Amino acid sequence: MTNDIDLHVGKRLRRRRRLLGLTQQQLAESVGIRFQQIQKYECGANRVSASRLFELAESLDLPVQYFYEGLSKRDEMHGDETLAADVLSQKETVDLIRAYYRLGERPRKRLLELAKSLEPEEAANDAA
Repeated sequence: MTNDIDLHVGKRLRRRRRLLGLTQQQLAESVGIRFQQIQKYECGANRVSASRLFELAESLDLPVQYFYEGLSKRDEMHGDETLAADVLSQKETVDLIRAYYRLGERPRKRLLELAKSLEPEEAANDAA
């Protein structure tokens, strides 16, 4: 039976792996396990031990706390300030982020301004 926390940790693992453009095989090799184990972690079928979570965090170049962000009540209260987890896990979003960061600083700023200008007026008023 899948635990909600294990599922959350697995989703965060998948999101970071995809954001870095790593396959399950590549990540598994970096920590000395088989890719099937990464699959089980990502879907929450297997619980990640503390030592393995530490190894994964180091391999993915992030703090261990990353895997737990969004779990506490305080994090939920700030939910409007962060994007929904399902949006960040979509391949289209990851591709967009990668393409954005391949641009130079000036084109990135111009693209951001363009995106903001295309935002529906009611959403822009809500943000203000």
